[in-house]
Amino acid sequence: MLTSRLYGAMFVKQFFNITLRQTVRNSSTIFGLSSGFGKCGVAVIRVSGSASRAIIDKKTRLKSFPEPRRAVLTKIFHGQTNAMIDRGLLLWFPGPQSFTGEDTIEFHVHGGTAIVSAMYDSLATFPDTRIAEPGEFTKRAFYAGKMDLTEVEGLADLIHAETEAQRKQALRQANGQLSCFYNDLRTQLVQAIASIEAYIDFAEDQDVDDNVLSVAVQNIEGVIGQLKAHLNDNRRGERLRNGVRTAIVGAPNVGKSSLINLLSQRNVSIVTSIAGTTRDIVESHYDIGGYPVILGDTAGLREGTEDVVESEGIARARTYVESADLLLLVVDASRVETVDRMDTYLREYMQTLGLDADMMSRTLIVLNKCDLLTSGTRERLSAHNHSFSFLSCQTQSGLPELLERLKTRLVQLCGDPSVESPTISQERHRYHLKQCLACLERFRDYFHETGASNRDLAIVTHHLRNAVRCIGKITGTVETEEILDVIFSTFCIGK
Repeated sequence: MLTSRLYGAMFVKQFFNITLRQTVRNSSTIFGLSSGFGKCGVAVIRVSGSASRAIIDKKTRLKSFPEPRRAVLTKIFHGQTNAMIDRGLLLWFPGPQSFTGEDTIEFHVHGGTAIVSAMYDSLATFPDTRIAEPGEFTKRAFYAGKMDLTEVEGLADLIHAETEAQRKQALRQANGQLSCFYNDLRTQLVQAIASIEAYIDFAEDQDVDDNVLSVAVQNIEGVIGQLKAHLNDNRRGERLRNGVRTAIVGAPNVGKSSLINLLSQRNVSIVTSIAGTTRDIVESHYDIGGYPVILGDTAGLREGTEDVVESEGIARARTYVESADLLLLVVDASRVETVDRMDTYLREYMQTLGLDADMMSRTLIVLNKCDLLTSGTRERLSAHNHSFSFLSCQTQSGLPELLERLKTRLVQLCGDPSVESPTISQERHRYHLKQCLACLERFRDYFHETGASNRDLAIVTHHLRNAVRCIGKITGTVETEEILDVIFSTFCIGK
């Protein structure tokens, strides 16, 4: 009973602070284009705020006010000149049952530039009504408690998703699955704080069990385990969100530029018979099996060049390789016809290029120009059972097999968002989770290293409160204006 009272009291100040912020910041009515810019069949103009009802009355000639969430075909007029602008659909979403939590309108009009401009001009004539700032509709939804920051970020990622795997990950986050995980951790910490404070305040004169502290410590140990497992994700979520950086490396004239052109299905890099044609990093974004890949064509690696520009290109290539998630090591297949041991040749080849042997774990080997091999040589090389792909950039032979092998490696690097638990998708999440873990480990160490008679339970709860704040900074229950501005600025005006 005491625990639940303390547990509930911790949210009172937070609730009233959010309500106050919402009231102060949402004073004006805003409008913006929610559909894409440019000429299109239909443009969706969203309006949110207290003037919404007046806007419907003034801009339409409806005999009765529209039913909530029911499309109405109507003539739409200028609010000041009464000139007809267009004939389109009107949808009315009364607050708080709307995206922003406020009274909201959607006008579905024809997507011509002049029509959208006239709608903007008309809406701006209403008192205290202005065009929305980027992401302001979603920001109002956040302040109304419709979503937390992880859901906001998931929504932004969903809008910007370019591949199927990105869409799946963003959708799960936008639907609150990551939020549920963090809120569950937060709830466990708040319960532990409430139990310890109940022990501090009431242990001497109330019926509080002596094992309250030991149970709380056990629960915190469980949270520490959950956090460590969540952080130990090999950055799969971030890699999926940002794209798998893949460096195409090899000696000069082995077909690296031809490979990036083949994978991109366009002429990204210049291809000539002259060694050292590629000098700078040439990047191309590609969707492989639903996973985002950033392909980087690099300068051919070799020692002893006297060309200053080529030397700089090689230096940049080595730097790029160090930060790459995946390497495509291109080998000229015609040069391995007489090789007896493929593993020995590849090891020596990497040494010649100046690549470390430990890079092999993140390397896919591509034997290019396989059309120059005899069938007997190809069978002999296949018998080595080494993990490489035969490919001919000239004839495109072996491309489907290479793409399948690439997809398998991408699944290992990014995971499968449709079946796995939600992963960390933002660097700021990782930072605050590490801070939270550090607070909990300080709590655990202090508790175990300090005897019961010398233990200051106020210090104990201080560490736990800091851990709760760290999680609150992820979900938005503890906010800083600078972080909010960065997050919401990624949206378009109408979102």
